[in-house]
Amino acid sequence: MAEITKKWFKEMSVYQIWTRSFCDSNGDGIGDLPGVYSKLDYIKSLGVDAIWFSPIFPSPNADYGYDVSDYKNINPEFGTLDDFKMILEGAHARGMRVFMDLVVNHTSSEHEWFKESRKSVDNPYHDYYFWRKGKDGNPPNNWLSVFEGGAWEYDKNLDEYYLHVFAKGQPDLNMDNPKVREEVKSIMRFWLDMGVDGFREDVITFISKDEGLPNGIPLPVATGVEHYKHGPHLEEYLDEFRAVAKEYDCMQVGEGPMTSLKDAVKLCAEGPDQKLDMMISFDHMNADCFMIDWVKTPFSLRKLKSTMAKWQEAMYGVGWNCLYIENHDHARVIDRYGSVKFREQSGKALATMYTMQCGTPFIYQGQEIGMTNPTVGHLTDCKDVSTFNNYKIFKKLGYSEKRFLKLWSEVSRECARTPVQWSAEKNAGFTSADEPWFVINKNYKEVNVEAAEKDPNSILNYYRKLLKFRKENEVVIYGDFKQYYANSNKLFVYERNYEGQKLFVVVSFSENPVNFKAPEGIDLTKAELAIGNYDVVNPNKNEFRTKPYEARVYLFK
Repeated sequence: MAEITKKWFKEMSVYQIWTRSFCDSNGDGIGDLPGVYSKLDYIKSLGVDAIWFSPIFPSPNADYGYDVSDYKNINPEFGTLDDFKMILEGAHARGMRVFMDLVVNHTSSEHEWFKESRKSVDNPYHDYYFWRKGKDGNPPNNWLSVFEGGAWEYDKNLDEYYLHVFAKGQPDLNMDNPKVREEVKSIMRFWLDMGVDGFREDVITFISKDEGLPNGIPLPVATGVEHYKHGPHLEEYLDEFRAVAKEYDCMQVGEGPMTSLKDAVKLCAEGPDQKLDMMISFDHMNADCFMIDWVKTPFSLRKLKSTMAKWQEAMYGVGWNCLYIENHDHARVIDRYGSVKFREQSGKALATMYTMQCGTPFIYQGQEIGMTNPTVGHLTDCKDVSTFNNYKIFKKLGYSEKRFLKLWSEVSRECARTPVQWSAEKNAGFTSADEPWFVINKNYKEVNVEAAEKDPNSILNYYRKLLKFRKENEVVIYGDFKQYYANSNKLFVYERNYEGQKLFVVVSFSENPVNFKAPEGIDLTKAELAIGNYDVVNPNKNEFRTKPYEARVYLFK
């Protein structure tokens, strides 16, 4: 069996906060840091050990915080540096760590560096970005951005184009310039010196571009991605940032869209050359789509299982997995992989399926109460640059606004950005304002924290059980992974083993009964049903019929 190294970040679970939609303390309709502070006891009560904040820096919100205009301050919409320090202190006092989002592939076009860079070609900040002359009246190459058409924006005063792999308001930083890398280290030290415990590093695998920025293979979106998704100097630049992290014993989680498992293993392999502690993979979020969420396909449990099993097996004893099924970049998972009709049951089944695997579980705000996707009546209700870009694409394909908004309510990342539903009060208890910044899901009167707290069988209380169980049983944290019935399109079945302890997990992804028979060598009559989302009479049978979205976790001592 592979040797497992014990580390603090492997034993924790993390709660992700997208501040704008978390809790509004001052009645302006926008979530803020004092709102987060007021909920620290609630967050701690889940059994999590850390909070990860999506970007809370000043930003003109071209991409809601992922376009940073000042890396060493707090967005005034959310509060002040003192508010953040109060959270840091409050979290640490409760035994929770705090992670920041480090967004350094690009800045905002409102950042002082960029404003300086466009003043003249001789300005010392000009080389902080990718400024290039056009070719024959066209952009420097054929790259397309992820969010807004071409990846180059023309500046007539300079007669040059700047590169933006994402929105126009997100110009890419030129990491080949050593001064830019020094700026990144300075940003890291600023927050680490304040007491921050680590970073989730946004699209960090995009920071090195191929020399000469050659044309890319034409694709419908992100043409050119092969020239920057794992560029020539990525590893050496990550080494420089890793050296800073080592000074502080902080944790680094990399986000790597389109990163292959092989590359992820290479970047996360433990040892002197390790670049990152974990990688946020997108592979398992493609079980109901083709490459991107907007190209929808029927949900395939086989696809989900095969992807998860590959990552479990490849990382075991080599690196460490980041476990998640929801975040700010994907629609709500119950709508995608579960069933709104069986919301409670499938919400618990999904929670069991991923938190019992090997890795550090991340839980996104609202996931713990089983929030689902909203609907909107008009495109004007939407807020996100990605929505508007996709609308342009789908309109060309003949979609009406109504048809597009139906698709939006199934796949858009905005579905995960509706305000957290705290109670059945006005605006779900999120804000006292007449109008919250974004729509609130109409089901808030039934689906909210207050109701979930009162119900011992709620999804919320089930998450608490799972996270407590994980803490109390090292096999959940450090056990290996072996899958059974890989070809079943209804059951996800796996076992975990660690130092004489065995865990056996059965999760049904069907609303109809499924016949289950324990695999050869597994005797459930000798195990304890430790956790399940149904009360079961005589659980220790080797054969049974599952109930809708049933989940069972057996423990062999």
